[in-house]
Amino acid sequence: EPALRTHQESVAMLTIDTPLNMGLNPARWEQMLELVRGWTASDEIPAAGMAVVRNGKSTGTHLFGRQLCSADSPPVREDAIFLIASITKPIVGMGVLLLLERGLLVLDDRVKRFVPEFGNNGKHGVTIRHLLTHTSGLPDMLPNNTELRAAHAPLPAFVEETCRQPLAFRPGRGVQYQSMGFCMLGEIIRRVTGMPCPQFLRDELFEPLGMYDTALGAPDEWFEGDSPTVARIAESRIPEVQAETNWHWNTRYWRQLGAPWGGLLTTPADLARFAQLMLQDGRWGESMLFSSATVAAATRNQLAGMRHVPELEQRTRPWGLGWRLHWPGDSRNFGDLLGPRNYGHWGATGTLLWIDSGWQTAAIMLTTQPQEPRGEYLARFSNAVAAALC
Repeated sequence: EPALRTHQESVAMLTIDTPLNMGLNPARWEQMLELVRGWTASDEIPAAGMAVVRNGKSTGTHLFGRQLCSADSPPVREDAIFLIASITKPIVGMGVLLLLERGLLVLDDRVKRFVPEFGNNGKHGVTIRHLLTHTSGLPDMLPNNTELRAAHAPLPAFVEETCRQPLAFRPGRGVQYQSMGFCMLGEIIRRVTGMPCPQFLRDELFEPLGMYDTALGAPDEWFEGDSPTVARIAESRIPEVQAETNWHWNTRYWRQLGAPWGGLLTTPADLARFAQLMLQDGRWGESMLFSSATVAAATRNQLAGMRHVPELEQRTRPWGLGWRLHWPGDSRNFGDLLGPRNYGHWGATGTLLWIDSGWQTAAIMLTTQPQEPRGEYLARFSNAVAAALC
């Protein structure tokens, strides 16, 4: 009951309205809902939760499918929580930018200034800017990633191992998606603030926004009581490579690790609040959680000013600060109809968030079906939402 009440309060802050009043074509909106409903009915996707925000209003949360992957599972709960994987990254990135606003760091600070043991094996020149833009040369996953997870290693072990790694290229000379860059950003938050990254994000962002069903790593209290919060987490369909492991997405270990590159647990309603914060240039009610200058910097093409990054990457695969920007000519996950002012991210568990300041619209699709590398269901959902905009 308390968990459900919190969920309802979370929804209430964004006014829920009809598709027509929000500037959505009702017939096309219903067509999109039927599309998603069909995917869950045919078991192509076990569960899906979605919401659209437009012009300060929300469609509310629409949920389809099952809470668990098994055929005899009950329907997905109306207060279901999803593991959103790499959508975690831009949210951690915005946490780093709070430190920038407060004068505690600048983007060209070297990582070794805050984590001295990082500055070896050619990494002395890696900056916070490089971590946020995937231009550091760090690996996506560590060479011994499987061994660390099998041993249920804590986050400090991932930090320690990242500090040992060499780079694939000189920092700022290429673009390579790097989850371990966000591992280091979480550690920088910890060392600068003196508090773990999950606590910092909760205190500075989630609680002010009323994101009470959101956590970077499930706290112990989520596992306690007769009706534990953890029961609300929708079970993810596990890729074959993880299936027989003791560290897959549905294990307590992974749910509690709080990986800054992919461990966020949240709901469509809570994520809609974060999207609305971005659409409002950092303002939430009477509070200014970010300056408009920070939101603008986070969501513009940072690669364009990095003279050694290949021109092709700058032009066709731009990155903001933690945010993936519109990639023209690429259908993966974001689909085909989004505009040049669009930004967002997706996650390996089958999740998508995009925000378009020109349309004053955000779309959220959280599923329990991994879709990498193409994100076909996410792309089709994205196209259907964009096509419904009046």
